Amino acid sequence: MRSRLATRPARLVLAATAAVALTATMTACEDDSATPAAPSTGGSDGGSDSDGADDTADEDAPGSGHEGEPVTQGCGTTDLTFTLTEESQYGGYFLVAAQANEGITCTLEVTNPDVFFGSSEESHASAIESGSGSFELSGDTIAYVGINPKTTNDDNGIEFEQVFLGIAGEDGANAEEFPISATLIDEPIVSNWTLDPSDLTGYMGG
Repeated sequence: MRSRLATRPARLVLAATAAVALTATMTACEDDSATPAAPSTGGSDGGSDSDGADDTADEDAPGSGHEGEPVTQGCGTTDLTFTLTEESQYGGYFLVAAQANEGITCTLEVTNPDVFFGSSEESHASAIESGSGSFELSGDTIAYVGINPKTTNDDNGIEFEQVFLGIAGEDGANAEEFPISATLIDEPIVSNWTLDPSDLTGYMGG
């Protein structure tokens, strides 16, 4: 009898201990499931990639000066083909026509070209007037300029058989040379470039 009574309390103690251990285990599992996950660093990297894409888009935007953007250059003497004719009106003057070379599109300033007949200062043509603005030369578009070799009413002057013309600002470095008939030169003048040759007739009388 004593032995059987002593065993029952021991079983009760073991059952209570097991219940406490089970409760502690369940509580620990609930705490682990409630812990929030660590934030991902992928968002930061994604932001950097987006910024890079925006920079690339800005570089390719119109007006950025990158490849593919059309640019119009100023006309240089070597960009043009010139033709000179000797006109008999107003005592005689030279009409020069200029046209852009094949495949060239350029902007010509409405000003006078550099014109000279020789190396002396007296053989350089003076501008009739100052101009402003510009126009585009390409394809069949032609610009004209008039040169009056002698504006004095006497027999003075120096005779030349060639005239040189270059785009203003090039200091005659690439000037085109035209052969002309023997012409007396004295206080020569030159007009501005124009698209209408009839604009020149009022100036070539000296």
